[in-house]
Amino acid sequence: MYVKFLPNDFVLRYRNGKLIESGAGLSFHCFDRNTSVALIPVSAMDADFIFEEKTADYQSVSVQGQLTYRITDYKRIASLMNFSVNLHTKAYFDNPSTKIAKRLLNLVDVLIRRQVGAMELTKAVRADRNLAVQVFEELRQDGEVTTMGIEILGLSILKIGANSETQRALEAHTREEILKGSDDALYERRNASIEQERKVKENELSTEISVEEKKKKIRETEVATKRMLLEKENELARIKTQSEAERERIKVESDIELQRRMTDAKIELEKKKKELMDLMLENAKKDADADAYRVRVIMDAYRSLGSDVIIALAAMNMDPSKMIASAFEKLAAGSEKIGTLNITPDLLESLKKV
Repeated sequence: MYVKFLPNDFVLRYRNGKLIESGAGLSFHCFDRNTSVALIPVSAMDADFIFEEKTADYQSVSVQGQLTYRITDYKRIASLMNFSVNLHTKAYFDNPSTKIAKRLLNLVDVLIRRQVGAMELTKAVRADRNLAVQVFEELRQDGEVTTMGIEILGLSILKIGANSETQRALEAHTREEILKGSDDALYERRNASIEQERKVKENELSTEISVEEKKKKIRETEVATKRMLLEKENELARIKTQSEAERERIKVESDIELQRRMTDAKIELEKKKKELMDLMLENAKKDADADAYRVRVIMDAYRSLGSDVIIALAAMNMDPSKMIASAFEKLAAGSEKIGTLNITPDLLESLKKV
């Protein structure tokens, strides 16, 4: 007969009890009387579970989840369980998958019971994520799973729940906790608001204090600046006063020195004038002596000459108008001796031209 299997089936073909061929998705002709086949699934398989466990405070909880696994060592699992199938119908003579799932779920139950038994109810109902991780790690390291040639692919805890009465009690407790938390939150919010308002007022007060301190520093700076300016002005006034006093002193000293020098110069000038007057007097005396000597010499010379000679000498250098005047004077002196005398302008003009 001809037999063909799917690719996700791992086939172990035996003839007269001996393995003659193995592989995934085989197809072959065989004689069904001396041929047997073990069919092992290659794909991953899921196993759902719901366990009832007790917590450390003796409360019942139900743990609901799913286990995912696959077979990796086909020959080993085939030696431990019966995976033989009917060649005509390809149905298992036994139900190995159910047995494998049961064994694995028993291991999972043991591990979950140990973890949940160490927790209180309130912690247990919130421990689904941590519980799944812990059980998964322990299950992968379990020796029985390794011996069976099975690989654990995943473990998920879908729900950990208490019974209805306990659930209602937990809900009531949780409700009270929520209400208490709401009250606490409201109280904390009010306290926070009061605290914030206090901080705001403190900040405002601190700001006002800082502003006042800055204003005080500004006023102190202004006062110090004014004081420094006043000191500078006083210093400048003092220096100016000293300078003016020094200038006045120098001026007075200069005036005194100038007056002294002018007095000295006047005295010196008077001395020079006196010397000049003495010299002029001496020169005048000398000029007078010279004039007297000259006159004496001339008079001595004139004394030795006659009057007619002197008159003639005088007439030589006399101005014509003076000579005419002299002539008229002589005529006037002898007028009694003159009968008639005519003097015309033409005569006078002609006398001026002589």
